[in-house]
Amino acid sequence: MTLALRTAPPSPLPPQPTPTRGGSGPERLALLGLLAGTGVLYLWGLSASGWANAFYSAAAQAGGQSWTAWFFGSSDAANAITVDKTPAALWVTGLSVRLFGLSSWSILAPQALIGVATVGLLYAAVRRTAGPAAGLLAGGTLALTPVAVLMFRFNNPDALLTLLLVAAAYATLRAIEHGRARWLALAAALVGLGFLTKMLQAYLVLPALTAVWLLAAPIALGRRVRGLALAAAALVASSAWWVLAVELWPVDQRPYIGGSQTNSVLELMFGYNGFGRITGDEVGSVGGGAGGMGGGWGETGLTRLFEAQLGGSASWLLPAALVLLGVLLWRTRRAPRTDPLRAAALLWGGWLLVTAAVFSLMAGIFHGYYLVALAPAIAAPVGIGAVVLWRDRGALAARLALAGIVALSAGWAFVLLRRTPTWLPWLGWTVLAAGALAVIGLLVAGPGGADRRRTLTVAVAAAALVAGLAGPAAYAVATAATPHTGAIPSPGPGGAGMRPGPGRVGPDGTARGDGGRGGPSGGGFGGGFGGAAGLLGSPTPGAEVVVAVARDATSYTWAAAAVGSNTAAGYQLASGLPVLAVGGFNGTDPSPTLEQFQQLVTQGRVHWFIGAGTRGPLGDTSSGGSDQARQIAEWVAATYTPTTIDGTVLYDLSAAR
Repeated sequence: MTLALRTAPPSPLPPQPTPTRGGSGPERLALLGLLAGTGVLYLWGLSASGWANAFYSAAAQAGGQSWTAWFFGSSDAANAITVDKTPAALWVTGLSVRLFGLSSWSILAPQALIGVATVGLLYAAVRRTAGPAAGLLAGGTLALTPVAVLMFRFNNPDALLTLLLVAAAYATLRAIEHGRARWLALAAALVGLGFLTKMLQAYLVLPALTAVWLLAAPIALGRRVRGLALAAAALVASSAWWVLAVELWPVDQRPYIGGSQTNSVLELMFGYNGFGRITGDEVGSVGGGAGGMGGGWGETGLTRLFEAQLGGSASWLLPAALVLLGVLLWRTRRAPRTDPLRAAALLWGGWLLVTAAVFSLMAGIFHGYYLVALAPAIAAPVGIGAVVLWRDRGALAARLALAGIVALSAGWAFVLLRRTPTWLPWLGWTVLAAGALAVIGLLVAGPGGADRRRTLTVAVAAAALVAGLAGPAAYAVATAATPHTGAIPSPGPGGAGMRPGPGRVGPDGTARGDGGRGGPSGGGFGGGFGGAAGLLGSPTPGAEVVVAVARDATSYTWAAAAVGSNTAAGYQLASGLPVLAVGGFNGTDPSPTLEQFQQLVTQGRVHWFIGAGTRGPLGDTSSGGSDQARQIAEWVAATYTPTTIDGTVLYDLSAAR
């Protein structure tokens, strides 16, 4: 008896007809259930997170007030400085704020709907290759990935980026079905829009999309090359138009480009948000490397995605996905060049391997929530590979492969669950038991036995699903039940990222960061400048402070100024008025310079300077960033009299000492 995986016929699936637009009744019902369940998971209790990432919420507020701020992605409606990303994600939330008003729901609900759309698109993409059962399994796996739940309930750009990349993968699969270059051009345009969402990270899928088209499109090589040239033109056009507009715009008529040292979006693209993320050489960054702020960005290496802080985010089925990719490629090794199953395996596998390698080895700024970009590339091979093997379970080799994958998934889930031993301690053992039952059921069933005994078939399938999905599902529910605020949220039980302190929740449900009401330092810049609270968390000021900041605000361009975009965002969201973010996100951008700020004050364009509520190394210039923010703060403290209101130190810039 041979245990080799069956290699004939060339494709392990029967020919898959092009799916009908609506599918069968049961299929439509199952899809509706998947999307409805995803919607409930992503929307339920959404407002508990308040402004979530106030840095982006303030920019959405600005975009809802000013079309110029909307186009550039400015932090404030007076257009002093942009966020440190390209603005496509802010175009979505800015329009929502303009249509429905400023609220937690108007900012976060679009992210949840983007998540539902991503699950639906992944289902559609996988269904075209392996049928509706594979699509449902892939969609459900994505929906229950903890980091996906986190990001589709949050307002970072990663949610829109993930949707666009899945849409690009879907368009590529459509392109290779009949060799239609217009679908490939659409895929490239979607990746370009992804570039305008989160810059070069979007391009990590390009090697896979390109290779699959060149290998599998059912047309002559010359036409494939011409189609690729058309796609390249679409990619350049969709990526570069906004960049070109910003670079050609008169500098004195647009906001400063946040995150850059030279007011250049090109520097931002290739430096701070580009190759600097790979090398760790990020000018203007605070900390970084092995010894950066809060322990740096973590140890690099091929095991990074499985380590304690990241494993529970997205790696639950990563080992299974890698094994299933190998199985799919082995089964199709002798298939025709245009085999759709191999093309799909190469597409999702290329996406997975390239992105995982970059995330594992990058030495610059890295956060665990980036892993949402891996979630579709894990879910798709799981859906396709599991269904392919299940359909072929009459063969011993397929059952052995399934049994091994179930055992691997259950064992890894047990390891991940034991990392939080006091949280649902029974769940890990339940997953192990379900995995053991599924493995035994797969091994004892003889050829064709599972088909003859329907009860055993259902029991084995159910046990395998519990073994593979119970762990991430529990983490997903815990993630959805936890409010998340600040700049670095994390999924799972208790993974609230930058959590507010006790009792710091405003009347609108917005969590108050450590910088609220003056923060722990309790003094002006003489008593504490910059820091983790001001850098990664936003304050919710007291009512008296808001009244003071709003006083005579119509006489000024900016009601107030504060060092660091997050500190400025807290006061801007509370008052509804533009607040100038001195130094940008890290406090290390040279915007404004001391001379420029003094000129603004002389012209009567800034009323208050907020001097309390931050601590630590904000404004740290060890990475080559500007120290203009520190100079401004020191000049203000030396020139103006501090006033303490409700624990917050303010300087009235209209009244010098």
